[in-house]
Amino acid sequence: MAVIDITELAGALPPRRALLGLDLGEKTIGVAVSDISLTIATPLELIRKSKFTLEAERLFKLMALREADGLVIGLPVNMDGTEGPRCQSCRAFARNLLRLRDMSIAFWDERWSSSVMNRFLIEEADLTRAKRAEVIDRSAAAYILQGALDRMKDAAGG
Repeated sequence: MAVIDITELAGALPPRRALLGLDLGEKTIGVAVSDISLTIATPLELIRKSKFTLEAERLFKLMALREADGLVIGLPVNMDGTEGPRCQSCRAFARNLLRLRDMSIAFWDERWSSSVMNRFLIEEADLTRAKRAEVIDRSAAAYILQGALDRMKDAAGG
């Protein structure tokens, strides 16, 4: 497959297969997983960035373990809607993954994901700064993936 529009992603997946959501940071990759009905996103893991091949290997292993056939990657669009160097980096990451494995990938605007999750973790979960640092990227990945899942349901008329 390739990079496709979020509204086409569910139709590109085999039945009863999950999706992984990614929050690509400079030092870490937050990973979330959906259920097989593509309804609920759950924080899964934090991958420390090192070498692309190791990161890809871990993602592919998680995909196999969680029976996932596609990815939703958060795209850090600027507040004015333009794409900067971080967006280019996310798109390059997706292209490099597609060179290694055939799958469907969609991007999701993540402008608010980290700040929303940070605020939630402070106000609702009452986590200390150290604890927030441990969970923020996984939580942001779940927030990204949940937004994409909700949009996919809306597009399908459900």
